[in-house]
Amino acid sequence: MLKIGITGGIGSGKTTVCKVFETLGIPVFYADTVAKQIMITDEILVKGVKDAFGKESYTNNGALNNKHIAAIVFNDANKLAKLNELVHPAVFRAFDNWVKDIPASVPFILKEAALLFESGSYRMCDKNILVIAPEEIRLQRVIQRDGVTAEQVKARMDKQMSDEEKIKLADYTIYNNETDSLIIQVIRLNQMFLNMH
Repeated sequence: MLKIGITGGIGSGKTTVCKVFETLGIPVFYADTVAKQIMITDEILVKGVKDAFGKESYTNNGALNNKHIAAIVFNDANKLAKLNELVHPAVFRAFDNWVKDIPASVPFILKEAALLFESGSYRMCDKNILVIAPEEIRLQRVIQRDGVTAEQVKARMDKQMSDEEKIKLADYTIYNNETDSLIIQVIRLNQMFLNMH
């Protein structure tokens, strides 16, 4: 079974691309969604977060205290790096467990992660896809989706690795620019991966 990584900057449409693959019967592991879940369910991770950021990192009912964590990591690159050091290995463990439950007959699976290249997890994949879109389109999508300002979106974009850097690491690129057909691009890649299997 091939493991295909898929990533893209904020607003690039990587989730939309994953949904198209899912309609073709391909299982998708959403690393960022899983990361949110395991922040409260993975005991090793919970202990690590409490040790690094204090007991107040969690509320009395066991929920993650996002405001407390955000206040610490958004203004301190070292603290953010520490949080990532705790979260990434836990996500890798969750991914390995998820893969074990996939039937052997499945030709390939996708691992969707915003920080696929930054976390180094792309090295654990056989091939990697980068979804890119023009900045204006990405801005509009995120403003509409999250109800935030253009400045807030740009601040998030500036924290991410640039598309130019990611293209060097990606094996395939999907252009989600509202002119090239997304579905045709996905079907082509799907066929390619089926042929590799």
